Amino acid sequence: MASLPPLLARHRPTFAPILPSCSLAGPGVARLDFTAANPRLSHPERLRDTAVFDALVRDMLTEQQATIGIGGYLENRVIYRRSPHFDDVTAPRSLHLGVDVWVPAGTPVATPLPAVVHSLADNTNFGDYGPTVILQHDLEGVTFFSLYGHLTRTDLPGLAAGQALAAGQVFAHVGPYPENGDWPPHLHCQLIADMQGRWGDFPGVAPASERDYWAELCPDAMLILG
Repeated sequence: MASLPPLLARHRPTFAPILPSCSLAGPGVARLDFTAANPRLSHPERLRDTAVFDALVRDMLTEQQATIGIGGYLENRVIYRRSPHFDDVTAPRSLHLGVDVWVPAGTPVATPLPAVVHSLADNTNFGDYGPTVILQHDLEGVTFFSLYGHLTRTDLPGLAAGQALAAGQVFAHVGPYPENGDWPPHLHCQLIADMQGRWGDFPGVAPASERDYWAELCPDAMLILG
């Protein structure tokens, strides 16, 4: 697992864009803060209403004169209090393991390098991934995985486990709420070094106390997002 970040960093200039219709560099992109430090989130329970949450995201973008929001890797967030899906028995989950890109529903999603569809599922709990696709990649003999959550439900019937995808091939689209797990439209992109036998799902949020373990298992997805 330790070899994955430098491997991806070496190949990063060759990767195709995951969001081919968007530029993630430039003045139109802003970092969005979903931690307790953001005064707008002093009452996160209000975000159970997804329309209210969506308006909040749009306001945060407007304030920064941006059209795309990005960030969240290893961010200790308060927004998961909106859903009991994250209230584990041992410890609540609040540490975000992927990178979120807040873009309009319908935005195409492509694979950054050749892939095989590992698994897919519609994770329908409130606050879950909704339609989810996990891709398997092999680079210099190293196998790893990338997860894409909050997709459009109509994308799933066109995919199957074992299906090969070429670098840059569009395989899905960012989904609308409520079918995307009931979130404001965005792509959750996550790197995974070891699926640990899971299929169609993988934790995207973990207990903050387990940060070191999950950071090694799930490196920063910006290594493939660009």
